Amino acid sequence: MTALIPGNWQSAARGAGLLGDDGTVSPTIFAEMSALAARTGAINLGQGFPDENGPAEVIDAAVRSIRDGLNQYPPGIGMPVLREAIAEHQQRFYDLEVDPDREVLVTAGATEALASTLLGLLQEGDEVVTFEPFYDAYGATIALAGGIHRTVRLRAPNFEPDLDELRSAVTDRTRVILVNDPHNPTGAVFGRETLATIVELAHAHDAVVVTDEVYEHLTFDRPHIPIATLPGARDRTVTISSGGKTFSTTGWKIGWVVAPPALVTAITAVKQFLTYVNGAPFQPAIAAGLRMPDAFFTDIAATLAAKRDLLSAGLESAGFTVFPSHGSYFVVADAAPLGYTDAVAFCRELPSLAGVVGVPISAFCGPRMRGEAASLVRFAFCKRVDVLERAAAQLADLG
Repeated sequence: MTALIPGNWQSAARGAGLLGDDGTVSPTIFAEMSALAARTGAINLGQGFPDENGPAEVIDAAVRSIRDGLNQYPPGIGMPVLREAIAEHQQRFYDLEVDPDREVLVTAGATEALASTLLGLLQEGDEVVTFEPFYDAYGATIALAGGIHRTVRLRAPNFEPDLDELRSAVTDRTRVILVNDPHNPTGAVFGRETLATIVELAHAHDAVVVTDEVYEHLTFDRPHIPIATLPGARDRTVTISSGGKTFSTTGWKIGWVVAPPALVTAITAVKQFLTYVNGAPFQPAIAAGLRMPDAFFTDIAATLAAKRDLLSAGLESAGFTVFPSHGSYFVVADAAPLGYTDAVAFCRELPSLAGVVGVPISAFCGPRMRGEAASLVRFAFCKRVDVLERAAAQLADLG
């Protein structure tokens, strides 16, 4: 019955790989695996959300805001306190000078920022180049905007793009080069040569670079280099980030866009008709977080790196081949050494095998890469240490 309902929802579902040829609509793999974890009582290492609160200073600031009456519509482009904090953050960490009144837009998380940007900048038939595996919202939103999705593959073990393949993918038909760095799901953090090539291609083909940098403070042994800091990039780059990952407040959905004024105007023209505004009491709280001392940002990365090492060691002991993760919440492991070549089937069995849930990497891939990634699984290590220790012990039974 659902497939008989006309509408652009079909484009979005197809773009995310959720609409079958027979019209069947599947839930996202995150919904399926989280439901499986809840049903079986398994440890949920599938979905990327922390199981601990963020810093007390940020939580307390939100509580004060609610009690002080900041519960009505905030300004359409975001509260001045947050826009100013975002501008200060870009200057402090990246030496980027940003006008908080003309070059910053607060959004309902990075997902709305991305949707507003693509819906605002794309016309029917424009091409968008992303790396693959890609976060499923990219495929859905590109399709919803009438765009054509082109990908450049990231292959194990290093998940670095082949620059010649990248050069072939970007053409005069490319309107947007969408870069997720640090990268979900692979944990890759791209080096300067890759980023400089993206800027070079954007200039050569008059494309806009859109970056998803929500894990910007969660890198472990490589620095995060915002594309906007590279020579010639600032005027054609839309930088997207959020407070959810950095401050363990993923449910607050406070994100932002930083871009030149003309691009912000175009994006705002769409954003204002999506959520209009959101999260009034949480905006001053995220501002407080962005102004926390350097030690906070150093410590959260170090803490997460230790959790990565704990889970990676457990996966290796269980018999997986584990690939390096240089950033994000995630590590990728290959189940093939355990005799499982189909990660989708493996992930569905894993709760009964070990009481743990992961997500198959093929859920982040289009048809041409699903075979290459067929045995790969993404695990989230943004959990309490005791939870990760228990997961590692349970996974050891697989070996």
